Amino acid sequence: MNRAPADSVRSLQGLALALVMAGLGALQTLAFVQTHLWWLPIACMAALAAAVWRAKPGRAALLGWLFGSAWLGAGTWWLFISLHFYGGLPAWMAVLAVALLAMALSLYLAIAMALFARWRCGLVWIDMPLFAMLCLLAELVRTVIFTGFPWLASGYAQIDAPLAAWAPWVGVSGIGALCAAMSALLAAAWHQRQRPSRALAMIAVVVLLPALSPVLEVRGFSVPNGELSVALLQGNVPQDEKFAAEHLPQTLAWVALALKDARAELVVAPETAVPLLPEQLADLLPDYWPAIRERFETSSQAALIGVPLGDFDKGYTNSVLGLSAAGRGGAPYRYDKVHLVPFGEFIPTGFRWFTAMMNIPLGDFARGPANAPSFVVGKQRIAPNICYEDLFGAELALRFADAAKAPTIFANVSNIGWFGDTIAVAQHLQISRMRTLEFQRPMLRATNTGATAIIDHRAQVVAMLPPFTRGVLEGVVEGRTGITPFAWWASRYGHWPWLLLCAAVIGAAWLVRIRGARPTR
Repeated sequence: MNRAPADSVRSLQGLALALVMAGLGALQTLAFVQTHLWWLPIACMAALAAAVWRAKPGRAALLGWLFGSAWLGAGTWWLFISLHFYGGLPAWMAVLAVALLAMALSLYLAIAMALFARWRCGLVWIDMPLFAMLCLLAELVRTVIFTGFPWLASGYAQIDAPLAAWAPWVGVSGIGALCAAMSALLAAAWHQRQRPSRALAMIAVVVLLPALSPVLEVRGFSVPNGELSVALLQGNVPQDEKFAAEHLPQTLAWVALALKDARAELVVAPETAVPLLPEQLADLLPDYWPAIRERFETSSQAALIGVPLGDFDKGYTNSVLGLSAAGRGGAPYRYDKVHLVPFGEFIPTGFRWFTAMMNIPLGDFARGPANAPSFVVGKQRIAPNICYEDLFGAELALRFADAAKAPTIFANVSNIGWFGDTIAVAQHLQISRMRTLEFQRPMLRATNTGATAIIDHRAQVVAMLPPFTRGVLEGVVEGRTGITPFAWWASRYGHWPWLLLCAAVIGAAWLVRIRGARPTR
């Protein structure tokens, strides 16, 4: 019997399924910019779950890898701009680098899908949490391994959705796990469609989980701690001009004037608002820093200013200087960035040849100390973080280990100018908003090109400058005290509670499987 036609049909079906999975992975990234589409990643992940529900491990791994590669590739394509237009890499090499990064990071999801196909037992109430925990484990690995890159973690798409109410309890990782569980239930319902009552029960659970989640918002874990007037600078300096000698005088003059004219209690300037090391600035404008220090050390105002510190011989840091009357006559407050960006801020072992091909100034920073103290302004304790450090909630949680010293306000200083006028701006704003929910703390964002914003402890954007404009955002922020459940356990145990939960669920699924459970039909 000639089996060639049947084999051809199966091959075409397999190719079509692979293309659909890649398309759905790319499609769901819309929710990370258009937050009203929060349901879209759940639906797309449900399609992936349905495809791997009864697949063999190899096929499941391939589908998960294609889904993840398209997801991360479509969501982080803007890395091409920093590598090519500003870093100087040839276009083909920049495209290849972004593609390889997406494909490499998607191996974690591929392994998770393969393990699900291998370990599923056929009982929905075991397979559903198994799928959720394996997805969670894949995201946790992506958060930690090789310094971590949890950008586009699935929970961020829920920032304006009912599931956001879980943030102060379980953080963005827990929300992502809930989304994966809902996707798994939808997939199980699809496979149980011949049993309508059972399928409808699963769908009902998926509907009820978001519907009942807002009940969690009744409990407030933080209380007001007074108000603080703030002025946030947005210089809008094009990245190709930021370090150019011919543009530096104009850039520095605007920063100095904006700092001088601000009348708020706290003035915040973006990451590398002053883009020169101290010795470089002293050679160019010897009176620049003394004048700024005098301005704030002899007044009732305070400032946080992004600036590189150190020198080329002993090393340098990506830092924030805090100036106020409390620091007069001594060393000013200083925060040094802890979580550095690979290739942009430090050179991974074995990749110096790659960074040597790019034009990235100050590309090999030293790390600052973990769990730095806050900058005190009146009753408020301001906790700076630089650029994508606000992507790592478990690391920010370390500052809440001692409730008496915990921050009352976060301040993020960033320069997203490296990525141009792209979706990276909106994505980073989403990330900052999620942190405010996890800790019930407001976030001040002072950025070079946007989004410069004041975000309250409920993740609401109170005020924001239009991106890619020059200006100063003035407003009032309310500091908060108190500890959320997430801040309490993450400050003590980091990711370990999730890892233990993953191990428990996987162990339970394995035990059920070896005891002879059979798939339901």
